[in-house]
Amino acid sequence: MTGEYAVRAMVGLSTQPFGTVVQIPEVSGRWDIPESFLRKIITLLAKAGLIHSQRGNNGGIRLAIPPEQLTLLDVIEAVEGKIFLNKCLVGPHFCERTQWCAVHIVWCEAQAALKHILRNKSLAELAVQHTLRQAEFNANQSSVSNIIPAKIRQAL
Repeated sequence: MTGEYAVRAMVGLSTQPFGTVVQIPEVSGRWDIPESFLRKIITLLAKAGLIHSQRGNNGGIRLAIPPEQLTLLDVIEAVEGKIFLNKCLVGPHFCERTQWCAVHIVWCEAQAALKHILRNKSLAELAVQHTLRQAEFNANQSSVSNIIPAKIRQAL
């Protein structure tokens, strides 16, 4: 869940104008992240240089790098470490079969594909997609609630 929560928090920060300081409880509540867990994740993100964290009355967190320059891979590796789909990808000392194992080649291809996808999705793109999809969802919910009587909606 660390990677999932980190991605949610960073997408959340990316929906704000760059440089906007956001309170931790606000991020926690809006993005459904347990606050105590979020505080630990913030430490990792700040250590990686992806966010700035400020303490005090006017404190909070903000992106350290514009969201156009941050990728999903940056966020996940900041909190989880380097991605390895199998131990043989960590290095040759983890598996003596890497030189001749046919499955090793598949693991290499899968890891390369995953990293390519994560490296090519910026937080700015995800923030825009999130905002558009949420607006569409809210509009659909609104139109449904206009059609379905209140008593039936409550039962749902």
